[in-house]
Amino acid sequence: MKAKTAKETLSITTKVVLPNDTNTLGNLFGGQLLAWMDVISSVAAHRHCRRVVVTASVNHVSFQQPIIHSSIVTLKAKVSRAFNSSMEIFVDVFVENPVTGVETKSNEAIYTFVAVDQNGGPIQVPELIPETEEEKMRYDGALRRKQLSLILAGKMDPKEATELRKLFLGE
Repeated sequence: MKAKTAKETLSITTKVVLPNDTNTLGNLFGGQLLAWMDVISSVAAHRHCRRVVVTASVNHVSFQQPIIHSSIVTLKAKVSRAFNSSMEIFVDVFVENPVTGVETKSNEAIYTFVAVDQNGGPIQVPELIPETEEEKMRYDGALRRKQLSLILAGKMDPKEATELRKLFLGE
C-alpha cells in the first residue's frame, strides 16, 4: 500500500450561509457547520484511502466566532495522520470578507474516520507523509490525541501512552 502525502487529501468546499442555515440571531447553526465539516472530512479521508469511510468521532470543535447570514464560508480538510484503519482529519473554516476577499479563520475541528470493507469491518489505510511544518505539527499531535482518547475510553493503560508520558513526564 503506497503512502500518501497530506496535500493529496486536501479537500475544499465553499458555502453561502442562507436563511435556513441560521438561528434566530442570524448566525450559522453550529449543527449545520458540523454537517458541512463532516462531509468535507469524509472526502479528505476517502481521498487518502480510496475506500468507504465512516465517521468514528468528532474529537475537537472550536466555535471561535459566529458566522453570520450571507457569509461566504470555505472549509479546508486534510488528513493529519493515518493509523491502522483510522485517519485523523483537520478541518479549518474560513469566512471571506465580501469586499476585500480576505479569508479569516473562524473555526476548526478534528474528525476521525475509519475505512471499512463491504461488510462494515475496518480495513488498513495507507501511511501518511507530512511535508510542511504545520502538517508535521498536526501529525505529531495526532498520536497524543489518539492515546488520550484511548485512555479516556478505558482502552489503554496510561502507562502505555508513550507520547503523553513524554509530554507530561519528560520521559
